[in-house]
Formats: sequence, structure tokens, C-alpha cells
Amino acid sequence: MANSSSSQSSNGVGLAGVLGIVFVILKLCKVIDWSWWLVTLPFWGGIALILLILFVLLLLSLLK
Repeated sequence: MANSSSSQSSNGVGLAGVLGIVFVILKLCKVIDWSWWLVTLPFWGGIALILLILFVLLLLSLLK
């Protein structure tokens, strides 16, 4: 029997992951001459967003 639930989960890579993979491939093929920091920057987007949210919440709690 198939699950008749209408909820779906997405386990895809996402836009930032695809950009990161493309940048790494281009760097390894010597198409781009960027530093590794710039090449891996799309992978850090999620972590940066979480840190930004935590920082804003900390500031809001200190201002109360």
C-alpha cells in the first residue's frame, strides 16, 4: 500500500549546494582562479544564516 499522506519531504541539494559543487569543479579544472575561500563560500550560507539569527536574538534579549 502506498502512503496517502499529502506531506512530502525534500532531500535535495539546494541552490547553494549546486553552486558550491559547480565552483569546486571549475576550480579543480582550472577554469576559475579564485581562492578556495570564495569557492567554498556557498557551503557556508546555512551556517552564516543560523549565526545571524542567533546574534539578532541575543541582541534583542539584551535590549529588553
